[in-house]
Amino acid sequence: MIANALGIFAYVAGNINMSDYLGVPYIKDAGEVFIICAAIAGSGLGFLWFNTYPAQVFMGDVGALSLGAALGLIAVIIRQELVLAIMGGVFILETMSVILQVVSFKLTGKRMFNMAPIHHHFELKGWAEPKVIVRFWIITVVLVLIGLASLKLR
Repeated sequence: MIANALGIFAYVAGNINMSDYLGVPYIKDAGEVFIICAAIAGSGLGFLWFNTYPAQVFMGDVGALSLGAALGLIAVIIRQELVLAIMGGVFILETMSVILQVVSFKLTGKRMFNMAPIHHHFELKGWAEPKVIVRFWIITVVLVLIGLASLKLR
């Protein structure tokens, strides 16, 4: 979802007429980044086919970190870093839950969550794994729509 949205931003940034109309900085040849975003989105859909509950394939750190780096690089290229931070709110929430858990335990000896990252906390609270996943997807869709709305709300 985020790759698709960044692809839209890349297309707009690479089109002088659209970028002027929407107030997005024009970046020569940024529209070409749309192809990379489409490839990331397509590969993500293919991965999700086998990763839905119960998962048969797991991405691991190498895949997750490379995708994160690619999305971050794309956001820097098209100058939409803040929009990526908005759209990637679930990523930030997951990361911050781990940081807060470690800091809290080091300073007070107590844990803020039953387990970090926060999706495990919800599972230990009794939420089923598919329920957590679908709710995180819904939150991500809403955040991506907010990010896309920022195209016109400038």
